[in-house]
Amino acid sequence: MKYLTALSGVQMKWFAVLAGVFCLATATGASAAQNAKPCAEDAAMLCQGMQPGGGRVAKCLKKHSSELSPACRDSMAKTKARARAKAKSFKRACGEDARKLCKDEKRGGGRIMKCLALHQEELSPACKEMLNQPIGKK
Repeated sequence: MKYLTALSGVQMKWFAVLAGVFCLATATGASAAQNAKPCAEDAAMLCQGMQPGGGRVAKCLKKHSSELSPACRDSMAKTKARARAKAKSFKRACGEDARKLCKDEKRGGGRIMKCLALHQEELSPACKEMLNQPIGKK
């Protein structure tokens, strides 16, 4: 709980975005695209009755990747590419800070983001800027 109180609104958004980035990369970009127009029909047809949440629809779409419409496949590929680019930008801006300030933190589960938030006064200017950017900005 102490970690959550250290996150500002913008940092919480970045925390959510970066957590999603890693899920998107492993789910071939499907989770962000599941409710988007290009994949909505595919999800309704291929994943009938599946309860949304927890990446279930994304996993279903990935499982049926050979049956997806070209528009959905294209949308998923673009989403995956954007997610990887954001993750790479974050690593470039905050990687050294994470190694220095969070070296004892176990990776995964948002622990590094929480650690960085707790050390926000010690972050490099590049990492601070990255964490304070609006989500849609590169």
